[in-house]
Amino acid sequence: MKKVIGLGMVILTVLASPIHAAAPTPGSADDPVVTKSYLEQYVQGLGGSVGTGGGSNGLTESKIKEIIAQEIAKLPTNNGGGGTPSTGQGNAMKVVALKAGQTILADAGSELIVRNGKTLAVSNDDNGIPDVTAGKDLAAGTVVQNNHLLIFPRDGRGVKPDLKETADVYVMVRGGYVVQNADGSKVPQ
Repeated sequence: MKKVIGLGMVILTVLASPIHAAAPTPGSADDPVVTKSYLEQYVQGLGGSVGTGGGSNGLTESKIKEIIAQEIAKLPTNNGGGGTPSTGQGNAMKVVALKAGQTILADAGSELIVRNGKTLAVSNDDNGIPDVTAGKDLAAGTVVQNNHLLIFPRDGRGVKPDLKETADVYVMVRGGYVVQNADGSKVPQ
């Protein structure tokens, strides 16, 4: 029995040797893992070095920083003061007064809070408006509670003062919106 086990061990050793011999040595060109030293050797072989601009593209680190600075300068800035467009787009909430018969229609992604007065939800479809404060959807014609945050997932939804409301209704809006009169004409901003 001992001879059989010994013979089995010898056979396994002989069979396993080619598997180990076929494995690449770490750090060699045959190693599938790319190391930093391999990349540096490869870049040196191309005749350049990383980040110094010695390569064929001519981009130096300072040139890359200059290009990035130019692109950043092109981006619009929102410093929080005076730069908010009249459409209400931007980070700041804008206070809008609604007169009797007017409707405010919010753009997709806009937020609105009714500050005073009695208002009704307006929607051009059956999905309604999410009232995130109450955790429910407001169908068209539903009373909107004051100081509740409404988020508009699509265009064509908004709020309007109740027909019995005679005083101005104030709402706060973040995002795009349009105020319309009862006849459908737009109120200039």
